[in-house]
Amino acid sequence: MAMRMSSLFLRTLREDPADAEVPSHRLLVRAGYVRRVSPGIYTWLPLGLKVLRKVETVVREEMDAIGAQELLFPALLPREPYEASGRWSEYGPNVFRLKDRKDGDYLLGPTHEEMFTLAVKDMYSSYKDLPLALYQIQTKYRDEARPRAGVLRGREFVMKDSYSFDLDEAGLDKSYQLHRDAYVRIFDRLGFHYVIVEAMAGAMGGSKSEEFLATAENGEDTYVRCGNCGYAANVEAVRVPAAEAVDASGVPAAHVEDTPDTPTIDTLVAHLEAAFPRTDGRSWSAADTLKNVIVMLVHPDGTREPLAIGLPGDREVDEKRLGAQVEPAVVEPFAEADFAARPTLAKGYIGPGVLGTDRPSGIRYLLDPRVGEGTAWVTGADETGRHVLDLVAGRDFTADGTIEAAEVRDGDACPSCGHGLESARGIEMGHVFQLGTKYAEALDLKVLDENGKLRTVVMGSYGVGVSRAVGCIAEGNHDELGLVWPRALAPADVHLVATGKSDEVFTYAEELTRSLEAHGVEVLFDDRRQASPGVKFKDAELVGVPTIVVVGRGLADGTVELKDRRSGERRDVPVADAVAEILAEIGR
Repeated sequence: MAMRMSSLFLRTLREDPADAEVPSHRLLVRAGYVRRVSPGIYTWLPLGLKVLRKVETVVREEMDAIGAQELLFPALLPREPYEASGRWSEYGPNVFRLKDRKDGDYLLGPTHEEMFTLAVKDMYSSYKDLPLALYQIQTKYRDEARPRAGVLRGREFVMKDSYSFDLDEAGLDKSYQLHRDAYVRIFDRLGFHYVIVEAMAGAMGGSKSEEFLATAENGEDTYVRCGNCGYAANVEAVRVPAAEAVDASGVPAAHVEDTPDTPTIDTLVAHLEAAFPRTDGRSWSAADTLKNVIVMLVHPDGTREPLAIGLPGDREVDEKRLGAQVEPAVVEPFAEADFAARPTLAKGYIGPGVLGTDRPSGIRYLLDPRVGEGTAWVTGADETGRHVLDLVAGRDFTADGTIEAAEVRDGDACPSCGHGLESARGIEMGHVFQLGTKYAEALDLKVLDENGKLRTVVMGSYGVGVSRAVGCIAEGNHDELGLVWPRALAPADVHLVATGKSDEVFTYAEELTRSLEAHGVEVLFDDRRQASPGVKFKDAELVGVPTIVVVGRGLADGTVELKDRRSGERRDVPVADAVAEILAEIGR
C-alpha cells in the first residue's frame, strides 16, 4: 500500500532544529523521520520507522545466517542479577533505577548479559547443548550525562545484543569469528565506510575486543591507524611501547633550584632556557619536563580516591583514555577544596617526592610508559617556586605502576611496527569481544562435560547499534539538499511526485502507483493537491528516496521524468515504458 503524502503523518521543516549538532540529526528531524521528545529521547515517525525496520532486517538476516537464535527479554529488570554480577553499583549514575509499589529495586536494561546467562543456566546443563548463540533486538536505556547528536547518542536506543556460549576458549574463538564475519556482512550491506579497530571491553569485562567504527569527521571516537602495517585501534586501546632503560650514570645528582613564577610548563621551559642553559647545546622543551596531574576518582560506591599521573610535559591527559583505564570509577577534576585538604601538595609545583601510596601524600602515583628507568627529568620540588633538575626515574623516584592515559598524537610510533600513526574519527557502530567466564562465574553458569565434570561456560558478547545505524547511514549519505538513502534502506523504492493541477496528471499518477505496487514496489506518492511543485521537489530532495519519478507537464507529450537522487541525473521516458524503466532503475 503506497504511502500518500496527503495523509502521511509527516511534516518537513525548512529550518534546522536549534539543538542539531551534526548533519544526520539536522536532516532526520527536518525530513520528518524522528521527533525529539526530550534530550536523548526520540519518537520514530512513520518514515523513520521504516528505515529502522529495514536496518533490523539486515541485522536479523545475518544473525540468523550464523545460526544465532532470536529471543526477547524484558527491559524492566530486577536488581538481584545485577547485584550478583556487581554491575548494580558499577553502573553508577548511568543506569535508570526505579522501585515498584512494594519497594523492590528495578532498572531499565542498559545491557542484558545477566539475563542471557541466567536463561541458559535455567535451560541447559550439558556440553551437548553447546555451542549456542542467542540474540535480541531491543530497546536499551542509559542515563547519558550529555545526550547529543540526535539518535547517535541517546538515552533510549535500539540495540542488537548477542551472546555466544561455549565449553572452552577454542569454541569461543570460533564463535567470535562467526560473529565478526557476520558483522562485516552487516556493515557492508548498510552502506557506509567503516574500519575495524582494536578496542577495550570497558565495564563489560572480557579480553579480545574490536570495534566497528563508521568513519566520520564529526565522530566522537578517535582511532589511530598505521599506513605501513595496517594496525588500527581506538585511542583508548593503544598501547605505548615502554621506554627502554637507559644508562643514567652520567647524570648529575638531582638538585633543587629556584624557579619563581613557573606554575605552567611553558613558563618553566622559558625559565630553564634563560637560567639553566643546557650543556649539550640544544634548547629545553616541554618533553624534558615531568608533569604530575592529579584527578579524583569516584567509585560506584561513592568512595573518592585521588590519583596522580606522571607524564612528559609535552603531553596532555586524554580523558577518554584515562576513563577507560579506571572504569568503573568516574574521573572528576581535583578541586581547590581537595588541594586545601592535602597541604603536602604544592599546586603547580607537584613532584614525585610526595606522591605514592608510601609517601607523604598517600596518593597513588602512576607513570606514563614513556617515563622509563634511567630517564632524567625536570619536575616540581613540592615547594612553590621551586623545581628539581636531573631527577632520574628509578634512581631518585619510583611509582606505584604505569597507566595509559596520555594523549596519542599523529606521528607516534605504531605499537606493531614502529612507523608513525595517523589519527581519524569515527562513530562506534558495533563491538565484538570475548567475555570469558566473568558472568558465568558470577551467576554460576556451568555444564557437565563429556567426563561428567562441571565446567564454567565461556561467553562472548556482540553488539550492534541498530537505531544509531540509522543516524550513521544518514551521516554518510546526504548532500546540501537533504538525505540520500542507500536503495536497500530507503523508506520507499520510488518517490512519485505529481505536479500541477491537471486531473489527468493525478489520474495517471494513481495508475502508475498501482502498477508499480503490483510489481512489489514501495511507493511514496506525493498526491498533495495544494502543495506547489517547488515545495514537492524540495521535500523529495530532503526525504532522500533514491529514485524520484515526476509526473507533470511532460505528460502532455507522453513522458514522465526519472531522477537519480544521488547523481542528480534526469531523463524523460515514454509513458508506455514508464513501469519497465522504473523497475530497471531500481533493480527489479
